[in-house]
Amino acid sequence: MASIAVVLVLQALLLFVTAVSAQPQYACNSNSGSIQSYAFCNTSFDLSNRVRDLISRLTVQEKISQLVNKASAVPRLGISSYEWWQEALHGIAYSPGVQFGGNVPSATSFPQTILTAASFNTTLFYKIGQAISTEGRAMYNVGNSGATFWSPNINIYRDPRWGRGQETPGEDPVLSSQYGTYFVRGLQDVNEGEPYSDASAGLSRLKVSACCKHFTAYDLESWNGVERYNFNALVTQQDLTDTYNPPFQSCVQEGHVSGIMCSYNRVNGVPTCADRNLLTNTLRNNWGFIGYIVSDCDAVSLIYDATKYASSPEDAVADVLKAGLDLNCGSYMTQHAQTAYQAGKINDFDLDRALTNLFIVRMRLGLFDGDPKTQPYGTLGKSDICSDEHQQLALEAACQGIVLLKNEGRSLPLSQGSVKTLAVIGPNANAANIMLGNYHGNPCKYVTPLQGLQSYVSTVSAPGCASVACTGDDLISAAVDTATKADAVVLVVGLDITQETETHDRTSLLLPGQQQQLITQVASAAKVPVILVIMCGGPVDISFAKYDNRISSILWVGYPGEAGGVAIAQVIFGEYNPGGRLPVTWYPENYTQMSMLDMNMRPNPSTGYLGRTYRFYSGPTLFQFGEGLSFSSFQYQFTSARRRLSVFMSSNQSSSSELHKPSNRRKPYSFFLQAEDSRCETLQFPVKITVSNQGSHAGSHSVLLYHTPPKSSPTGSPKQQLIEFTRLHLEAGSESSVTFMIRPCNHLSTVKKDGSRIFHGGMHTLSVGDVHHRLSVMQVH
Repeated sequence: MASIAVVLVLQALLLFVTAVSAQPQYACNSNSGSIQSYAFCNTSFDLSNRVRDLISRLTVQEKISQLVNKASAVPRLGISSYEWWQEALHGIAYSPGVQFGGNVPSATSFPQTILTAASFNTTLFYKIGQAISTEGRAMYNVGNSGATFWSPNINIYRDPRWGRGQETPGEDPVLSSQYGTYFVRGLQDVNEGEPYSDASAGLSRLKVSACCKHFTAYDLESWNGVERYNFNALVTQQDLTDTYNPPFQSCVQEGHVSGIMCSYNRVNGVPTCADRNLLTNTLRNNWGFIGYIVSDCDAVSLIYDATKYASSPEDAVADVLKAGLDLNCGSYMTQHAQTAYQAGKINDFDLDRALTNLFIVRMRLGLFDGDPKTQPYGTLGKSDICSDEHQQLALEAACQGIVLLKNEGRSLPLSQGSVKTLAVIGPNANAANIMLGNYHGNPCKYVTPLQGLQSYVSTVSAPGCASVACTGDDLISAAVDTATKADAVVLVVGLDITQETETHDRTSLLLPGQQQQLITQVASAAKVPVILVIMCGGPVDISFAKYDNRISSILWVGYPGEAGGVAIAQVIFGEYNPGGRLPVTWYPENYTQMSMLDMNMRPNPSTGYLGRTYRFYSGPTLFQFGEGLSFSSFQYQFTSARRRLSVFMSSNQSSSSELHKPSNRRKPYSFFLQAEDSRCETLQFPVKITVSNQGSHAGSHSVLLYHTPPKSSPTGSPKQQLIEFTRLHLEAGSESSVTFMIRPCNHLSTVKKDGSRIFHGGMHTLSVGDVHHRLSVMQVH
């Protein structure tokens, strides 16, 4: 997110070395004297009155000083400075407002988001958010952090080369929406699944504040000379409605997030942070967002300095404030808002509107309620950080996310009795920091893959490559020799943040350097089985390994966090039955022939463009979205699901627009309903699916329900789309049932070119695994 990533890392490391505990940032202390009598300090008043009173006491200069991430102190009102910028993507992370050191040297590091998403488990998403919020509030209480965290990243992982794809829940809008909703609920400490009332949605107390980012259509860092700072994303209304925006809409309407971050890029020519249609009309007016909107860091400056969208710095400031932005990450606002105000380009209304949104969030956090130790969550402290419970959750999350992609001859799990010596080889075999991915903090501890496997069996090891880049082959022969001395081999290869990260997109999907040579030579020399472990965020083309019979098993482990080595070992030796599913499609190398600049999700046969993600991509794949094996065999049966759905229309209602006229006589399926149609509210039905574990291993299993629309659906409808999912545990030989409540105008609808969502008559197909159920939708009078 930061525009100067290297500077941020250096700053974070400096904080780690030098930080000491400070006082938490709050106002209205009992020692505030006469200030304590001001209305904004009176907790019996409603927030709107408190905020109005506070803003009325600020000068113009003081108002402007609050519109940047490092908000200035206002000593005459007893208001301390406040740093808005904290990161918590998968644990409390290095960032300007977070200090590791003193009483708090570390925090729990959970798996990177992409691996957690692979669990397809909303309860896990929620629990991780809740654990991070506990540690975040504890760090605030001891003075090592603020209480506003700029997480999660819920952008759609459109292209596998994107360096930040690892930070996201993947390519599917439903999975990303559910992840954002439940992670935010956990982070802001809302009971799992508990709906908000309209009143509490805006004014409920916050444990910490979450921020969904980056709104919207942001998924490019640097490609072919185009930077994220100047990229103009050309996006159709159809793609905005059904792909790029749904996670943000869910984050607002279901998660009730208190913060939104706008992105660097332009969308159809307009910088997102200066787009009133996005920030005010869509976010606030249409979706009902209540909270603050912050720019990505230095994004306001780019509106003039990089793209010249604005004709002056003052115009850039005016553009964003009038569009609906509240907070500038950076200093541009403090540099130019005063002259913009004096020139009449912004006024008190613009300033007060933004300040209202900012101070309401700070008050919901209790930052104007006096000493935080006397408030809810005030007892949280050092002992709540790196707790045994949180570290066990980090391990469970890593186990749940690991995806088994290949297991020929049921070679996994390994038996400790039959494997006397295990060779552990590869540049990521003894990876520590690499396991964390980007946006990490200082973990409570590390357990590398090698260390995890050593706890089960005697090991020999060799790196094979000096680093993930693997620029030479001088270490390969030693690795081959090591492999010949063992009864089985685990090869741990993949990527790290030198290959994929913020500001850096990949140009190839192949493993870097000589890694493929290392794998094939080791596999040729080794005794079977050879287990290939891929540690990375984005997909890699390992087709050579998929079809190599000498490589019996392949595991994708993402960036598994601080307990990654334990999780990998537990899966390999059968203590945990893998149940993760890929949250992104894995493509062959020739996918990179497509331009990263093409934002269209749908294919274009006339130009040879193949489209994006499993929903629309028309080319070959290596592994598909949702793919993942188990040590057991699971089977499905639709045990209760209606086969016909009738949409009633009274005689005085006019028919919806016909999409087909094969004859003069209207056919009963030749209709559609707009998603806003009042009849949509009454259309719902349950689908019950029985899942049976027919294997000899107990296991946690994700059930993914897909929808295939009728052939007569509008142009550009998805080939298939995920509509619901859940995760359940089944003992060997047992069965269980899951019930999904289907709302057709939501789950079974598609989006037209103009962005309107419709539910179409005809033959719909529901599927789970390789089992299909057909649903006929007809119109009756």
